[in-house]
Amino acid sequence: MDLSAFSLSGKTVMVTGANTGIGQGIALSIGRAGGRVIGVGRSSMDETASIMEAQGSGFIAVQSDLSSPSAAQAMFDAVWGEHGPIHGLVNNAGIIKRVDAVDFSEEDWDSVMDVNLKTVFFLCQSLGRKALAEGRQARIVNIASMLSYQGGIRVASYTASKSGVMGITKLLANEWAAKGINVNAIAPGYIETNNTEALRNDPDRSASILGRIPAGRWGVSSDIGDAAVFLLAPASNYMHGATIPVDGGWLAR
Repeated sequence: MDLSAFSLSGKTVMVTGANTGIGQGIALSIGRAGGRVIGVGRSSMDETASIMEAQGSGFIAVQSDLSSPSAAQAMFDAVWGEHGPIHGLVNNAGIIKRVDAVDFSEEDWDSVMDVNLKTVFFLCQSLGRKALAEGRQARIVNIASMLSYQGGIRVASYTASKSGVMGITKLLANEWAAKGINVNAIAPGYIETNNTEALRNDPDRSASILGRIPAGRWGVSSDIGDAAVFLLAPASNYMHGATIPVDGGWLAR
């Protein structure tokens, strides 16, 4: 096996929401594969930067409000100008609102859709424009969800947004696959992050979730990170428009 097919040496990858959880795991995996990471988000990324430095990986933190697609695009263009070219983009940042469907507000709908879907599309557009104009190859990995496949409960806008992420991943692959841009997605299962801490601390919920996962364990952020490296690396050259569940077998049950 040619291990260089899994190398990101010499590549610069932008990862949104790299401050914690899955985004941090993706950044660390990219670093271990030899890539440089540009971490983007509203929150401090000091912890990620420290861990990346400790493992000898390049990391640049960029503060940006990803709730505004226009601001996100302006950020992307500025980062490309200062640190580019950008070879890969991982759209990981996302938010969720939990409200009964009958009580769901327009604000709860729009805020989630703006970050999880609208900004995702327009960041993809930004990379696509740059790469196509310069004749460069590029990779995009969008972070979908189990709710790209399932309905969920009390998360109307999140489910809609993540179903949309799967859809635009296919759409962009159709348009760009022959032009040197690979667009794919990952659908994480139940991962040990801050977002799932309450579930893991609830014995009944945790037992119920684990009972359905054939692997018998919660995932860890490196499970998603290593899958992202595969989709960013030459090993996945012939993959376009796929959404890969990394879920311990959850969807197979």
